[in-house]
Amino acid sequence: MRTATTASAPGAPRSRAAALLTASHPGPAAAVTTVTALLAVDADRPARTVVLVAAAVFTGQLTVGWVNDLVDAGRDRRVGRTDKPLASGALTARPVVVALAVAGLACVVLSLAAGWRSGAVHLVLGVGSAQAYNLVLKATWFSWLPYAVAFGTLPAVASLAGPGPAWPPWWTTAAGAALGVGAHVLNALPDLADDARTGVRGLPHRLGERAARPLAAALLLAASLLAALGPTGHPAAWVWGALVLVVALAAVAATARGRTPFRAAMAIALLDVVLLVAAG
Repeated sequence: MRTATTASAPGAPRSRAAALLTASHPGPAAAVTTVTALLAVDADRPARTVVLVAAAVFTGQLTVGWVNDLVDAGRDRRVGRTDKPLASGALTARPVVVALAVAGLACVVLSLAAGWRSGAVHLVLGVGSAQAYNLVLKATWFSWLPYAVAFGTLPAVASLAGPGPAWPPWWTTAAGAALGVGAHVLNALPDLADDARTGVRGLPHRLGERAARPLAAALLLAASLLAALGPTGHPAAWVWGALVLVVALAAVAATARGRTPFRAAMAIALLDVVLLVAAG
């Protein structure tokens, strides 16, 4: 077993707290939380409800990230992932498990405090599907399904919370699902070779990079068109300008390397929600 001294390896965090934060996948967690909070604002939820929904989603995302790194620790170690604290030895499993238990309990309490309908959707379809990906579906043809369900139900988590719960329009669910699958494909691309070495063969791996990249770009564009055209069918002039920016980001997602395509997908997600909120 590697000792904690390996934390000084390139890309490794330098303290236990930093390592724990890194293992939670803070970037995606923050992006998904922000998207859901904006959706709650768009659904005219009270300020207290917006805070509860955001906190519930954030703690849920923490559990997803930590379970992901716990499950993948062995595979990450075999391919030399020095950016993964559990694989590099910068972090042991015990503090992750403790943090996971605390975040899981907080997620349940906060989700139900936001409203039982919203809580049920978030816990079962949101967090539940994400954990199904971590534990079962990641290496199968159905690796895309948890992303479609989790992202597709984010609008419902927001609109079903607090007083006057209501189901969101169908196009917001469709936009979320398309965005989620596109993000999944892009997130997998940098790890295709490492995943192949460790037996992970989800949808992006089976499609191959040449087919996966244009598919992801098309899904991101479809999500943005639904967000722009769904509210009125006749968007304002500035919306078309925003769609031009989406096209540029989708082009980055389709051509860039490393983690840049996934970051472009998260930027498109935030822009889509801004379109929804502005449409009111």
